[in-house]
Amino acid sequence: MSAPVIGAAMAVGDLACYRDWLIEKDRDLELQDFASPELLISGDWQSLVDEARRQLGGWSGRLGIHGPFWGLTLSNPDPEIRGVIRKRMLSGLDICAALGASHMVVHSPYTTWDNHNIDNYPDARARVIEAAHDCLAEPVRRAGDQGVTLVIENIEDIDPRDRLNLADSFGSEAVKLSIDTGHAHYAHGSTGAPPVDYYVRAAGERLAHVHLQDADGYADRHWAIGQGTIRWHAVFAALAELRSAPRLVLELRDKAGIPASMAYLEREGLGV
Repeated sequence: MSAPVIGAAMAVGDLACYRDWLIEKDRDLELQDFASPELLISGDWQSLVDEARRQLGGWSGRLGIHGPFWGLTLSNPDPEIRGVIRKRMLSGLDICAALGASHMVVHSPYTTWDNHNIDNYPDARARVIEAAHDCLAEPVRRAGDQGVTLVIENIEDIDPRDRLNLADSFGSEAVKLSIDTGHAHYAHGSTGAPPVDYYVRAAGERLAHVHLQDADGYADRHWAIGQGTIRWHAVFAALAELRSAPRLVLELRDKAGIPASMAYLEREGLGV
């Protein structure tokens, strides 16, 4: 089996530097500017969309955005705050429509506290799902109409099955799963979660998107691939079992680490 083509997550301002690399193999791309609360509140995002479309002339890969997440916990118990979350998600879908994007990352509501305490409280698991549905039911319907997939990314998740159950609860192909390898490795090293390849196998064919970043198991590092301690051969072996062809995008804090990450993946026969 041939190695998968690797894409990247970056800001619109990074496109000029990496445009040729993206076009070379029509690599998957995720734009991350549009998670900014200030940008969403002001609604002044059209100029960024226009610049992105200009830079991406000649490219025909799969495009997505990182959706709103700062302070927007899908399990928030306050219905008025859930209304704000819903509004922000719909704004993200406005941006997807303007860009022609087909995925939007949203964050999992499950916390370290939940893993240890959720079953202390009657119906607590159901309440998390109900709150998430209140936030996302309308965005999910609209995403389906637009041809956008909302991918739920692990943040503090210890048991990867919780996020799978949440995604399945919508009964919609517009909701699938994302894995952030560094988040999973942090949870493995610091909170007793399984290793990263277990997250991949737990997601199975519901996996549509992966943030590739290296880390040390202590914190959310977003290091270049090869700088941390993730067992990459195990991760890519698990990915190779899937038919779902998830978008594999480097999500590095320092975008200058993209060439070194690609050199590592190519040398190890894991990606091109």
